[in-house]
Amino acid sequence: MKEKIDISASIVVYKEEIDELSKTIQCFLNTPINKRLFLIDNTLNKQFEGVFDQKDVEYIAVGKNIGFGAGHNIILNKIKNFSNYHLVLNPDVSFNSTVIPNLIAKLKRHEIVSMIAPKVLFPNGKHQYSCRRYPRVSELLARRFTFIAPIFKSIIFKGEYKDKNLNSSFFAEYIAGCFHLYKTKDFVELKGFDDRYFLYMEDVDICKKISSSDKQKLYYPKEEITHVLKQGSSKDLNLFFKHTTSAIKYFFKWGI
Repeated sequence: MKEKIDISASIVVYKEEIDELSKTIQCFLNTPINKRLFLIDNTLNKQFEGVFDQKDVEYIAVGKNIGFGAGHNIILNKIKNFSNYHLVLNPDVSFNSTVIPNLIAKLKRHEIVSMIAPKVLFPNGKHQYSCRRYPRVSELLARRFTFIAPIFKSIIFKGEYKDKNLNSSFFAEYIAGCFHLYKTKDFVELKGFDDRYFLYMEDVDICKKISSSDKQKLYYPKEEITHVLKQGSSKDLNLFFKHTTSAIKYFFKWGI
């Protein structure tokens, strides 16, 4: 039986800025362990074909936009019995070469932990509240319609774990999906993301699935990454509709 590689990763691309994407891919390729990156192209015209012709990059053309979760799920059969760990990675993230090995070392020590994620910073160095409590309807509404935010200030405060020391590790309810490092076996057993969510809420949903399997998600702030965070649904009506649709599906599935 062929020996497993240390880590696989998947990036789903659609309308990406090439410089940002190149930086993200290079950050992963700089990781000094055995690795393979699956670049999943959701564009109609195979826009990224041949752009990243590196040894450890495998390009997969979907030919249509199937969404975030379904895109990542395409490689489930490929990574089964292929890698020990799998990274779900956004195309606008950067990090240094020690982040992944250090996270793997931590993840390896905890049988109960299926997924680990680092502290996330904005490009200006400001803290990004990437680990959160499971959302409530009022909180999502307040985030989207800022004029009502003061009414739900305490809910938002607790929802972002601002009542905890975010410089210490803890088991978070959910962690934003820009950088999820899984034990591959657990990710495959979870069957990846629920692809009924075209975009948004799939990261919350998979965290719920992990909790339902009696496993944990570890927020580990000793390691840091940078995430641009486009916040597209606050600027684009179509993305706002997709976000709203996903939220409705989430609450129907898990309850309010």
